[in-house]
Amino acid sequence: MDADHGAYPPLDTLKPVADDVWIVDGPALRFGLPWPKMPFPTRMTIVRLKGRDLFVHSPTPLPPILRRAVETLGTPRWIVGPNRIHYWWIPDWHAAYPDAQIYLAPHILAQAHGRITGPSQPLEAAMGYPWDGALDTLPIVGRYMTEVEFFHRASRTLILTDLIENFEASHLRSPLLRLLARLGGVLAPHGGTPRDLRLTFPRPELRAAVETMIGWAPDRIILAHGRWHPQNGTAELRRAFAWLQD
Repeated sequence: MDADHGAYPPLDTLKPVADDVWIVDGPALRFGLPWPKMPFPTRMTIVRLKGRDLFVHSPTPLPPILRRAVETLGTPRWIVGPNRIHYWWIPDWHAAYPDAQIYLAPHILAQAHGRITGPSQPLEAAMGYPWDGALDTLPIVGRYMTEVEFFHRASRTLILTDLIENFEASHLRSPLLRLLARLGGVLAPHGGTPRDLRLTFPRPELRAAVETMIGWAPDRIILAHGRWHPQNGTAELRRAFAWLQD
């Protein structure tokens, strides 16, 4: 499968989401069981904070044309790996912006097997970050991974990674992949937490985290994989996590 199939072109391009919020769609990567592997489209989020400081969430590749575009927005100050499987392009961004601070969710350094070198900061608490006040930080601890969610207060934008996946059937070539996405609970427009991942989060803690996110009343939800939600964010949260009430 070519890398672009399943992705959301144009790739490596800044796409405005709200004031001071952009996404960049990257290539689709194969991930999952030895066979068949799902094509996971990748998506980065960039938030501009006070002083034109840029918060870079789940980086995608950084070709020269994208680097020039990013530098028209400001300067990357914080490069964030929000869970243990979202780290691959962090070294590329750090090489381009060596003064940026790297923040890594638990287990990334072990998962990366030496790919990430140099200093990094832990991303595992709810407060104590340079972006406090502009972005709320919410770690959700599971047995397999901790995923850290973010809420940009000014634009009411919730930024998730794998907690909700929303694969569109049109981006899945194979009927088998479409069936697996449906069985896995991640087929749009009814995407949610993958069923296998649900089992790794303690339900009381996950329920409390979801209540916190609903309390933020997001207008939109950016997802790393699949179709994101440009509107009705709070309603989409309630729908995606209805299974928690079972």
